[in-house]
Amino acid sequence: MEITVKTAQQLRLTEGEFESIKQKLGRTPNFTELCAFSGMWSEHCSYKNSIKWLKTLPRDGGRMLVAAGEENAGLMDIGNDYGVVFKIESHNHPSALEPFQGAATGVGGIQRDIFTMGARPIASLNSLRFGNLEDAKTKRLLAGVVHGIGHYGNCFGVPTVGGELYFEDCYHTNPLVNAMSVGIVKAGKTVSAIALGKGNPVFFVGSATGKDGIGGASFASAEITADSAEELPAVQVGDPFQEKKLLEACLEVIETGGVVGMQDMGAAGIICSTAEMSAKGGVGMRIDLDKVPTRQQNMKAWELLLSESQERMLMVVEKGKEKEVLAVFEKWDLSCSNIGEVTEDGLLDFYMHGVLEASLPAYELVLGGGAPVYERAYQAPAYLAKVNAFDMNTIADTSNLQETVKAMVQLPNIASKRWVYTQYDSMVGAANTSTNAPSDAAIVLAKGTGKALAMTVDCNSKYVYADPEKGAMIAVAEAARNIVCSGGEPIGVTNCLNFGNPYDPEVYYQFVKSVEGMGAACRKFNTPVTGGNVSFYNQNPDGPVFPTPTIGMVGIVEDMNNRMTLDFKQEGDTIVLLGQQRNDIGSSEYVNKLKGVAFSSAPYFDLDEEFQLQQLVASLIKSKKVKSAHDISEGGLIVTLLESAFFNNKGFNVSSNNSDLRKDAYWLGEAQSRVVVSCTADQVADMEQLAKTFGITTTTIGKVTDGEVVVDNENWGSIANWKNEYDTAIEKKL
Repeated sequence: MEITVKTAQQLRLTEGEFESIKQKLGRTPNFTELCAFSGMWSEHCSYKNSIKWLKTLPRDGGRMLVAAGEENAGLMDIGNDYGVVFKIESHNHPSALEPFQGAATGVGGIQRDIFTMGARPIASLNSLRFGNLEDAKTKRLLAGVVHGIGHYGNCFGVPTVGGELYFEDCYHTNPLVNAMSVGIVKAGKTVSAIALGKGNPVFFVGSATGKDGIGGASFASAEITADSAEELPAVQVGDPFQEKKLLEACLEVIETGGVVGMQDMGAAGIICSTAEMSAKGGVGMRIDLDKVPTRQQNMKAWELLLSESQERMLMVVEKGKEKEVLAVFEKWDLSCSNIGEVTEDGLLDFYMHGVLEASLPAYELVLGGGAPVYERAYQAPAYLAKVNAFDMNTIADTSNLQETVKAMVQLPNIASKRWVYTQYDSMVGAANTSTNAPSDAAIVLAKGTGKALAMTVDCNSKYVYADPEKGAMIAVAEAARNIVCSGGEPIGVTNCLNFGNPYDPEVYYQFVKSVEGMGAACRKFNTPVTGGNVSFYNQNPDGPVFPTPTIGMVGIVEDMNNRMTLDFKQEGDTIVLLGQQRNDIGSSEYVNKLKGVAFSSAPYFDLDEEFQLQQLVASLIKSKKVKSAHDISEGGLIVTLLESAFFNNKGFNVSSNNSDLRKDAYWLGEAQSRVVVSCTADQVADMEQLAKTFGITTTTIGKVTDGEVVVDNENWGSIANWKNEYDTAIEKKL
């Protein structure tokens, strides 16, 4: 067939990119070669519209053991000869079309990124966004995604320990499904995604290749339209039991000493793993595609190159150690095929039955090599004028606080996510300490290290929509605050940057400002960005989703005696608010959902103040001056108090101390840098003294009760009744 610009455009390459490919090859590519460039130069693989800005993030320092983006996942030192490996990635487009398999394979893919580095996964988290929960489509997508996550994770045997779930109209067509995995690895046991050594054999291991997932990377780099369902083959199909065997086999084969390099066949399949491993080692490969195990007959070369069938790895093995490697995979009843060898010329030569189907320079295919890098135009979105015009004085204060709060705790973004998390196995592996002792971040024992890891995912996209720079800062700050309130020290970040079409200058403005805000906050908290994922083209017919730079953060709990939980412990304990109350209802659930205000300012936030607050909380926990700590986020102070009371069925008697603030701002506002703690009465003076040294305001607002809820001298009844409303709200809607 004749290869023209039209062919390239059908493969989602631009005319300029087609000309560049011809120039790099010194000829017109054939169809298989053009398909390879299409996959590798897609946004999903090349980050061509984002890498310029990603490079401005803090990418080294602290406990980093490998440079950001250098490996499949981030690797940080946690001491005692162990490292933590972690990453978050999106599976948004596949989940929109086939929610069960889309979400399931998202979980499978992120686990492979962890164990391909030689680490054993110990925990999963997820960040999910859907449209209005009243909508039948949202209910179907939610049920499918949650079932998919639960099915894969539960069968694979890694606990799901945390996450977040939001419902906003803008995610109606294009839900967001972000999956995070965390693993641990002993020093000296890590494996790099690299190819080295002329003549070293290249092995294909794991499941056979089929036609599922072909073109998945390109599919993820375009908007969802009415015709997207016709691209359903781009959605992969997963097998968690096969992946469990692959995990154990990969960790065991590393012990043979025969593995030179290994990489998951994720986005763009064989072409991606061969290109990236070869480019990293400055080598090439000769690959016989007819030796790749298949589960469908007569697959063409381009189909084999681009298939994203799951549970597959590419491995370069030291020549002479083939038998030891083969024996391990035979033991685990997994396919292991020698499909080629490493060469020195930098070319990827793909053969089918002795016929050369494609010859491509590995370097020219990859990010950091020949893949294009673009700098897009950006401008402030027009809607920000409406945000800036917001005046809370035009909104009537709440006339009945109790009734308002009753409505608040039943809002899907506030209410218990019990319906979701009870479908996940949170206990497998017996390392998750958060099931019976809730804290702001999940705490998971890192067995063998003598330590525990704190982990969380955070982003309030309404805040980012209102102010992309400040909203992204808040996402980082809240993640760090959650870890600090749990007794941990934040050490590093992985991010999943979900935005609309990068060719839209207003969307690109949101992206650029979010990256700038994220970078500033990460530098402040000394949490370098270890890597992550950019997901563009998250659009509805009505426009883009809210900018959603999801932050996955990991911290260390050096001593479990310093582990802190969020629940009130004992009747009579004093409740203290750390941080300043403010006359602020901007971007709160209250103003958005109950008052119906679509455009309002981001909540108050000051980075230096936030840092000082976190230093104070860490000091209070280490010096044993508090019995509980829970940060204030969605729903404001009153929701934080209720959540602290639910676990032990304790109540509270609190007062606004005749504050001159609006009642709704005092109780429901979401101004940042505030934490609710409880302590004994004789600890309050020490706390106040320590807070002064950090410049943080403290306010004693009340006492823990045995079950009654009293607010400003008004009895709101039993905490059990409030807990029932909170726990059942989402279930009732479903």
